[in-house]
Amino acid sequence: MHLRFRLVAIGSVCLLSACNDPVLTEKDADQDPEPAFVGGDACRDCHAAEFADWQGSHHDLAMQHADSATVLGDFQDATFNYFDTETRFSRRGNDYIVRTAGADGEPADFKVEYTFGVMPLQQYLVALPGGRLQALPFTWDARSAEDGGQRWYHLYPDENVGPDDPLHWTGREQNWNYMCAECHSTNLEVNYDSASDSFSTSWSDINVHCEACHGPGSAHVGQAQADSFENNYGLLVDLDDRGRAAWEMNARTGIAERSEMAMRPPQQPESCGRCHSRRGVITGEYEYGVPLTQTHRVSLLDEALYFDDGQIDEEVYVYGSFVQSRMYQAGVSCSDCHNPHSLALVTGDDPNSVCAQCHLPSKFSVTEHHRHEGNDATCVDCHMQDKIYMGVDARRDHSFRVPRPDLSLATAAPNACNDCHTDQTAAWATAAAAEWWGDISVRRPHFANALHKARNGFANSDLHAVINNGQVPGIARGTALATLAQPFSQADARTVESGLRDSDPLVRIGAVRAARGFPPELQLRFVTGLLDDPIRSVRLEAVVALAPFHANLPAGSAAAFERAAGEFRAAQQAILSRPEAYASLAGFEASLGNAEASTRHYEQALRMAPTDAMVRVNFADALRGFGNEPGAESILRKGVAHQPREAVLRHALGLSLVRSGRTGEGLLELREAARLAPDNGRYTYVVAIALNSSGEPAQALMLLEQATETFAGNFDIGWALATILRDQGELERASRAAQALAEYHPDNPNVSALLDSLTAN
Repeated sequence: MHLRFRLVAIGSVCLLSACNDPVLTEKDADQDPEPAFVGGDACRDCHAAEFADWQGSHHDLAMQHADSATVLGDFQDATFNYFDTETRFSRRGNDYIVRTAGADGEPADFKVEYTFGVMPLQQYLVALPGGRLQALPFTWDARSAEDGGQRWYHLYPDENVGPDDPLHWTGREQNWNYMCAECHSTNLEVNYDSASDSFSTSWSDINVHCEACHGPGSAHVGQAQADSFENNYGLLVDLDDRGRAAWEMNARTGIAERSEMAMRPPQQPESCGRCHSRRGVITGEYEYGVPLTQTHRVSLLDEALYFDDGQIDEEVYVYGSFVQSRMYQAGVSCSDCHNPHSLALVTGDDPNSVCAQCHLPSKFSVTEHHRHEGNDATCVDCHMQDKIYMGVDARRDHSFRVPRPDLSLATAAPNACNDCHTDQTAAWATAAAAEWWGDISVRRPHFANALHKARNGFANSDLHAVINNGQVPGIARGTALATLAQPFSQADARTVESGLRDSDPLVRIGAVRAARGFPPELQLRFVTGLLDDPIRSVRLEAVVALAPFHANLPAGSAAAFERAAGEFRAAQQAILSRPEAYASLAGFEASLGNAEASTRHYEQALRMAPTDAMVRVNFADALRGFGNEPGAESILRKGVAHQPREAVLRHALGLSLVRSGRTGEGLLELREAARLAPDNGRYTYVVAIALNSSGEPAQALMLLEQATETFAGNFDIGWALATILRDQGELERASRAAQALAEYHPDNPNVSALLDSLTAN
């Protein structure tokens, strides 16, 4: 039988298509069948040592049937009170029962079907209608009592998450089939049916077994039985990043170096990153041995996920941190530090020992290096800060960064020094570090300063220094590109154009996002070639960017556009249990002018997520584009009625009312949006323009002058201030405003012309 396998790891999205089992045709009858999953137990006899290491590991215990051997929590009629609501944990024969509030808010009994994870916490899965498994928020702290464990706790202890909240345990955000399954089981088939909104999910191994990393093993097993190995032993991926190389100590630097250059990019981070990264699936069929960006949309160092210096903030796992590190650039791979089967450190429990493999202790594990006495500070204390997730789970940042308290002063990012010296300030730590090692900010400029400045004003020239520096990690360069703000100068355009040709796909992704600020003719000229990019995630960025201009594509590019468009639609089909899939499809079809398809998808997205403000705003914008302004207003008013404090809804409704000629009503909504979101410069700018258009220039000017201090370098705000002052005859004040704008936009021809005109007068 010709079996087709599908395996995709989740981060924010999961695979939702079924495998198929086509009959062999005459054409492919002589070809080798595609490898099939055989189950991890088939590996036991030949790989006894590896199998023994794996047993009892977090991968082995990632998911288990709930029974007396696997359940760690107290189910002896234990209770837990959450906002005055009691949850009870009990036994009923061999079953484990949780009595808690369900989707209707009423208490009910739910049987625990599976355990999820093991240490430092264990979650429990219960079955709900439609083939759904849901993760309960009441979690067992598996740590010892001495460490504060052996207790029940709630994952959201400070907010009362009720049935109407998207984070309620019965809702989509806590759905195992989508949120968790691919990274806790092997060869998982989600099998989502959109017509019935139901799952029939299956796996070949309930846990993370051998084939989760090595791929389907039927060819390997067949070759082993025949005692004739070929083609990478019948495996689809070669995880041997070391090869014949060894790490040889450089006595002068005290740092080990590879004995021979790596001849290919490391495969382990790409394979491990399938689960250990923040990303979304973009294909229904996982491909072994390809870059992670081929099958997933990897998050850049987005402000909501990482601190400005790239440190972990939200739950981003490891990949995005590791690819920032100098060790990654030097060729270090996952198994240099971790036993890939037991997941333990390769040298034992002491992290200093694993570091000592490549960092000579006589040079680095001494007071002269770390400036602490004895064993007061370990390597990871200074170079791998940790952060607590899910209440009790301390995870370390894998960017292996040098402590930079100076960056805390500049950006408010945390630093290792103040993690321990909590009674001191970042200024104190910066002074101490400078006394020991000199001014590191001069010796090692960091991308954090440019990102922080750009996120709090206009700093394109600072971002250029990051983007054009090949020593800066690609994920940071891509982030800097995506952070570039309009209006673009010629230097900005050249930088973006260069980024579109960069060898790193994360840089190209950032460059495509930046290029969406180009005029249509430049997007068509520079981005069209990426429709045939070798990396799928880049092609998808390109096709979305070009969709509004698809009718004007260069000759010969239509076929590439259609292929990429098909890939984009397939990527959304792979996650149809999620409202964002329909929203993405709706936006794409709207860009193509397909009103009926766009409207249908938006309506489905809102049925699934009626409180998603951005879906509602984008739907209204699409309706406006289709000439249906009354429909847009209706959609927005319904949203405001349910979510009166959502600034984005108020802002969009205000614009709709202004377009309809009801400027007074619209201005009220625009003012309210600016009040609700005082950190959004765009909202403030729009209010000022509306005030000026309504014959209230004095109020507009007062608002804009305040905004120039809050949003330094914002072009629209600065331009509006200068031109309104000019139009009011305040030429001297207009000239000062234009000069201030020119400091941030020295190459902008419009600013230069404005200054010239004011000087001439």
